[in-house]
Amino acid sequence: MTLSELRYIVAVAQERNFRRAAEKSFISQPALSLAIQKLEEELGVQIFERGKNEVSVTPIGVQIVEQAQRVLEEAAHIREIAKQGNDQLSGVLRVGIIYSVGPYLLPDLIPALKKLAPNMPLEVEENITANLDALLRNGKLDVIIIALPYGDNGIVTQPLYDEPFEVVVGNDHHWANRRSIKAQELSAEKVLLLDSGHCFSNQVAEACPDLNRKGAEIQQGTSLETIRNMVASGLGITVLPASANSARYRSKSLKVIPFSNPAPSRRIALAWRKSFTRGQAIEALTQAVAHAKISGIELLR
Repeated sequence: MTLSELRYIVAVAQERNFRRAAEKSFISQPALSLAIQKLEEELGVQIFERGKNEVSVTPIGVQIVEQAQRVLEEAAHIREIAKQGNDQLSGVLRVGIIYSVGPYLLPDLIPALKKLAPNMPLEVEENITANLDALLRNGKLDVIIIALPYGDNGIVTQPLYDEPFEVVVGNDHHWANRRSIKAQELSAEKVLLLDSGHCFSNQVAEACPDLNRKGAEIQQGTSLETIRNMVASGLGITVLPASANSARYRSKSLKVIPFSNPAPSRRIALAWRKSFTRGQAIEALTQAVAHAKISGIELLR
């Protein structure tokens, strides 16, 4: 059984005529008929019923033709994979990204990447770190963008940038005119953070350990943008990464206040499996982050 023979039976099934199928396959009709007869003998079943005026597919032939079509499609996919191997910047790159980075990095990252690798579209999965880790390890994602620390001996990480945290309060809050805030002061306020499971809320709690004490008032939200709106309504204060406070996201109802030094921060990195072979795609993604010009961050390359 060869791929050519599978192409012939698919062509005959589509054309319902040996002559037209032979023309479509760029082969003589006798050669096509002989190849199909040989395949039928090999399989021990009749794929086609041959009449004077038309050709019909037998019930078992229908199943064989459908499977042949799938085999041909998979063979074409193998060629596409090989093509990508020769051109690492061609084909989809499957990227995972944590919720607290995606909305603020992607709008500038994607145009920058399109200039560097126009034939490499991104398939993006936003999720929490634990889920992205599972998707990366089972091969459903090629690379993820997460906060460090992360990884083990089977994972390669490459730091991209450092990003300070900033306090966000409503215009009528008693901190609205402050020039800076000490981390330990947060525990006296109602603080809105992401739901548990999001690494960013854990990082804020680590940077501001008084938030973990008994009696600290913490309320959780589903997204940073939801939390930002709740702060604007007067429900409390929050802590956001600097990239979330760039000009495009700022609200006239809010004030952004830096932390006193040393300001808490996080380090954002790329992570991928050691076995991943598209090194040029990783490099293009790294360069795109550098070209994205995200405000408030400090690039590490």
